[in-house]
This record gives sequence, structure tokens and C-alpha cells, in this order.
Amino acid sequence: MVSLLHFRKLYISVILIVLIVCIGIAGYIILEHYNFLDAFYMTVITVATVGFQEVHPLDDQGKIFTAFLIITSFGTFAYAVTSISKYVVDGEFNQYFKNLKVNSAIEKLDKHVIICGFGRNGKQAAHVLKKHKTRFVVIEQKKDIISSINHQYADLVLEGDATLDEVLVQAGIKKAKALITTLPFDADNLFIVLSARTLNPNLVIISRASEDNSDKKLKVAGANNVIMPDKLGGAHMASLVMKPDVMEFMDYITGQGSDNIRLEEITFATLKSEFQNKTIKDLEIRNKSGANIIGFKTAQGEYIINPSADTKIIPDAKLFVLGTTEQIIKLKELFA
Repeated sequence: MVSLLHFRKLYISVILIVLIVCIGIAGYIILEHYNFLDAFYMTVITVATVGFQEVHPLDDQGKIFTAFLIITSFGTFAYAVTSISKYVVDGEFNQYFKNLKVNSAIEKLDKHVIICGFGRNGKQAAHVLKKHKTRFVVIEQKKDIISSINHQYADLVLEGDATLDEVLVQAGIKKAKALITTLPFDADNLFIVLSARTLNPNLVIISRASEDNSDKKLKVAGANNVIMPDKLGGAHMASLVMKPDVMEFMDYITGQGSDNIRLEEITFATLKSEFQNKTIKDLEIRNKSGANIIGFKTAQGEYIINPSADTKIIPDAKLFVLGTTEQIIKLKELFA
């Protein structure tokens, strides 16, 4: 990202060059009665110290003014040229337009996911989202990590501090559907959760936590779910010892295994109006799409495994459906 300091230096350099040229043109027009073109040419060859002959012989006033112009402009012109050259040579110029391209692409996004931090957890989250063809924006501070990012949406990477509101806004948080924060320090994640919840009250926020007492604080701050990778990893490994096939099957259907298996949730709001307030039997999802309803979440937040056919889909309820990619696509075409 082009720093404000570098951009300010570039802006000042351009202003100084324009100011010097304007002063030179005005001086030669007033003192030497040059026309505009001659005054402009004389100013340029004087400031640039190229040593060309004067356009017209100078009188004493003209000589004094020219000497004054050379003395005052030499250091200023050198500073301006150096600043502009550094801006181009150091890649700031290309970076500026790259950022414009990224910002333009992000502005077109809607219902995307924001990933704060691209460490091990951030990479894994990006991998799963990519498999499900979900658009996401990565916010990362470290240049070496950014340069190593090579994924489907590598053009949607912001270099910046995710704890700053302006960076979250730049990532399109007001139009995003979810935010995943995976920074190594719980305090940073807490700050991001607070800011994100303020900027978008309807956002789904998933946060990483390291300390045992941090999960409660993050939920109070506004996180919908808090994941503790160390605990989760240990519990998963223990479960693999006790029930290896069950755990491998769960990984398989939740996106860690085959790309052709999808476990999706269908909400009341996403159903077409003619299917709302209907029973599972009325929908005939199995017959029409081939997918299976394996779970149901009531409006009160209760989970039901293998819900009965008479279960009615009412506001705030959700269906959990398992099927192949083709079956899920057909399901969404028919019902959503």
C-alpha cells in the first residue's frame, strides 16, 4: 500500500515544480516581455541547467532574475526530481495502481468473507472457502506473507492492520456476510471483533482464541463462534483414536475430503416463498434433487437430528442438507 508519507512527498514535489515554472514564466514575461512560449522555454532550460543559449539577449534585470531563478530552483528541482524518481523506481507508482485495482474489485463484492491474518489458520480457512467457490478478502500486514499468497483470489489481498476501522471498511465489511479473524494475539482479535460488530451488526464473526478465558470475552464482544485451535486439535486427535472412521467420515463430508460432497444449510429466508411454512414432506427434497435432509435447527436454536417429515419450516429455522455437488446445485435451483 502506498504510504501517505510517500504520496504527500510526491504531491509536494509536483506542486514545487509547477510553482517554479509559473514564477519563471511570469518573471520573463514581465521583465523581458517574452511571449508565453519563449518564457516557458527559457524557464525550463534555466531550471534544468542544460546550458542552452538565451532565447533573446537579457538585460541587467533579466540576468539578475535568471541568477535568482537558478539559485532558488536548483535544490528544489533536484528534490522534486529525486522524489518522483524514487516513487517510480521503488515500485510505489505500480503499487498505487495495483491498490486502485484491488479497491475497485472489492467494491464490486457482496456477501463475501473477510479473513484477518493469513497464518496457518487463515490459510486453512481460505482453502476451504476456495473449495466452495466463496469469494473472500485477505487482510495481512506482513509483506513476505502477502508475496507468498497464491490462490484463486490472490488479487483481493489488502496490506494493512485489520484492527483499524478504515482497513475493515476498505475490505468491504459493510457488505460482507462473514469475518474470520485468526491473529495470534487474543487482544487483537478482540479489537477486530468489537470494530466489526459495530460496523456491521448483521455480520457473522468467527474468531480464533488462544487463552482459556478469552472465548467468553470474544463472544461478549460480538463473536458468533470462537475457535481454540489447540484444544480443537487435541480433541480431534483423541477422537481419531477412539472413533477413527467416524471422524474421518465427518472430515469427508465437511469439506476436508472429497470436493464432490457438500453439507449445506438452507434457511427459511433463502427458500422461495412458495416453500416457506411448508413441511419437509411437502418439499420432497430427496425425490426432486437427490439430497438428504440430515438435520434441522428450530427457531429457538434447538438442533434436531433426522427431523420428521411433518416438521414445518418456519421463520428463523434452518435445514441441513447432505449431497453431492450436483445434487446441492439442483436443490438450490429448485428451492432457493
